[in-house]
Amino acid sequence: MIRVVLDSSVLMSIFLTPHGSSVQVLRAARRGAFVLCLSPEIIAETVRKLRAKQAAFQPRYAYTDERIERYAALLLGSAELVTDLPDLAGAVPNDPKDDPIVATAVAAKADYLVSGDRRHLLKLGTYQGIRIVGVREFLDLL
Repeated sequence: MIRVVLDSSVLMSIFLTPHGSSVQVLRAARRGAFVLCLSPEIIAETVRKLRAKQAAFQPRYAYTDERIERYAALLLGSAELVTDLPDLAGAVPNDPKDDPIVATAVAAKADYLVSGDRRHLLKLGTYQGIRIVGVREFLDLL
C-alpha cells in the first residue's frame, strides 16, 4: 500500500474548498486507496494557518474555531500519526519551516509527499526517494 503525506497547503485547500480537487485526495485516502500519514506538526501548522488567516478569509469562507477543531479531529481520525521526526535541518533550502514536512515524509516511509508549495517543496522533486508532487499529478497517479 502506498504511503502519502499531505502538506499544510493541501490540507488548507481541502478545508477551504470542499469541492476542489484536493478533497478528492482525502476521499481517496478514506476509501483506502493509500495510507495517509500526518504528523502533529503538520496538523498544528494547518490549524495555526487557518486561525491566522481567519479574519482575512472570513468574508469568502466564513468558518469558526469550532469548525477548525472538528477538521483537526477528522484529520487525526483519517491518518496514521507519525511522530519522532528526524532532524532534517536544511532539507528544504530557503525555507527551513518546511523541514518538518519533509521529516514527516521520511519518518512515515512515504512514497509521495503531496504539496501545493511551488516555490520550495515542489521544486525539490524528490527527497530520499520520496516523490514530491502536486495534487493534480498525484490524482493522475492514483
